[in-house]
Order: sequence, then C-alpha cells, then structure tokens
Amino acid sequence: MQVDNRLLDDLARVASGAFGALSGVRGEVEARLKHQFERILSEMDTVSREEFEAVKAVAAKARMEQEALEIRVAALEAAIAGQKPKAKPKPSRKPKA
Repeated sequence: MQVDNRLLDDLARVASGAFGALSGVRGEVEARLKHQFERILSEMDTVSREEFEAVKAVAAKARMEQEALEIRVAALEAAIAGQKPKAKPKPSRKPKA
C-alpha cells in the first residue's frame, strides 16, 4: 500500500510540475502575443483609446459652441430684419476739376 501511495505522490508532483510549466509557457505566449498586437497596431497608425476620447470631447464641445453660435446668428438676423432700413446717405459730389 505504501508503494502505491508513494507512486501516487510522485505522479501528483510530476503533474503539478507540468501544470506549473504549462502556466509559465501560457504567460510567455500571452506576453508575446500582446507585444505582437501592439507592434502591429502601432504600425497601422491607429490611435489609443485615450487620444480618441480626448478628440471626441473636443469635437462635442465644438459642436455645442457651433449650435450656440447658430442660435445667436439667427437672433441677430431676426433683429436686423425687424429694423426699418435707414435712409442711405447721399454721396457727396466732388467738384469737377
């Protein structure tokens, strides 16, 4: 019986060592894949999420300012349209030389 227990203990140690080695290999493969993806993405001239969000915020702010200016221009145009046209000043005549 004791021989069987020792054999099972040895098998368990070998299996746990193999699983440990496999997890190390897995971590290394993941790190290499991540590095490759980052290299490919940097060569593709893509932007990071942070850069995208920053530009998106700037564009949203610009759009809000543009809409506010449209409302202001419309109000000014309405005010101008409501005014009576002033008499145009008569051009002064210059004496002929």
